[in-house]
Amino acid sequence: MEKWTQEQYADRLKEMKQEAHDKMWLYIEVNARELMTDSEPGTKNLNAACKGMLASMLEGDTFVTEPKVRSRIAGTLTIRYYVDNLSPERRTWAAVNQA
Repeated sequence: MEKWTQEQYADRLKEMKQEAHDKMWLYIEVNARELMTDSEPGTKNLNAACKGMLASMLEGDTFVTEPKVRSRIAGTLTIRYYVDNLSPERRTWAAVNQA
């Protein structure tokens, strides 16, 4: 079986965010290792999982556990995604935090 791409992880996160939004939840917390294990059981693809998670961060989303490494690629990466506003107009986390 072929490993998932960063885009596939980002798409999976978009689905998870929409499900949580439909349930009227305020946020979801996603851990990189758990996301990878749930999406690709038995596969080690942490790099794509973490990059997909980071790319999916929007303005207001926060790190619950931010790895000490500069790349933030680690199984401990845990992000709180706020799902009350899934508007496409929301800026990405990276664009907001460039300064």
